[in-house]
Amino acid sequence: MFDLPALRRAADLIRPTVAPTPQLAWPLLAERLGCEVWVKHENHTPTGAFKVRGGLVYLDELLRREPSVRGLVTATRGNHGQSLALAARRAGLPIHILVPQGNAREKNAAMRAFGAEVIEQGRDFDEVREAAIRLAEARGLHLVPALHADLVRGVATYALELFEAVPDLRRVYVPIGLGSGICGLIRTRDLLGLDTEIVGVVARGADAYAQSFEQGRAVCTDRADTFADGVACRVPQDEALALIRDGAARILRVDDEEIRQAIRVLHEDTHNLAEGAGAVALAALMQERGRNAGERVAVVLSGANIDRQALAAILAAGD
Repeated sequence: MFDLPALRRAADLIRPTVAPTPQLAWPLLAERLGCEVWVKHENHTPTGAFKVRGGLVYLDELLRREPSVRGLVTATRGNHGQSLALAARRAGLPIHILVPQGNAREKNAAMRAFGAEVIEQGRDFDEVREAAIRLAEARGLHLVPALHADLVRGVATYALELFEAVPDLRRVYVPIGLGSGICGLIRTRDLLGLDTEIVGVVARGADAYAQSFEQGRAVCTDRADTFADGVACRVPQDEALALIRDGAARILRVDDEEIRQAIRVLHEDTHNLAEGAGAVALAALMQERGRNAGERVAVVLSGANIDRQALAAILAAGD
């Protein structure tokens, strides 16, 4: 894993493209939840999600190692793909991005707007990942994994910003997709010598990481049933799981209605948009409101890339 100087170099690298995102304490959230709530606004990046940080660092390191690379291919549900599409465009490289059938229309449009070729194939992320491997081999392209040390170092820059801006955080709630966000948070906390508790959050219908954390071994599930596509994982990654088991306090499950309610609360109390995965951290904080009375806590709003029709339906269903 990276050390603190390497993390600061990553922050310097991405800063011309990704300005530090705000971390704000919202009074209405504090009133609602009985604690001081800071929101790390990773919805305020050029791609609307935290992943953009990782793509920039990954491609910079790749081109140093393999300057003759001809093109890229990856699998995604959207935010990882946007990150790499932006980085590939800056580097003048073609990129093929595979997504599941029926993937979020607006995420697909955003990836194409960055110049990517988007290919719909497979029923979920894990099937799409296998198809991406085959395409990379057939065309001689570089396969970008969904989890890699350089991706983690890139996204960890959001954790550096948060911890240096907000001292004495009791705990931070963070979504878990494949694990780059929580791994970056854990590593940065440890490098800074902090005792902040890290709480991972998954969707109840896609709880492979929660089961794995509890059982002490990788547990794969047959399905990932949640509308929150950024956390719809069936197959946990061994490297991420090891770091999470060592560094997280626990992993909480939130159901889809709790996630929808958190989207409504973020809209009402902060006037910010959140996609499903971006709202799971607040959903978990709402679930644990009694534990946090009077504490200073943070939630990671990891992204805002939700389709208009889905958002309209969620907001309309509120009280």
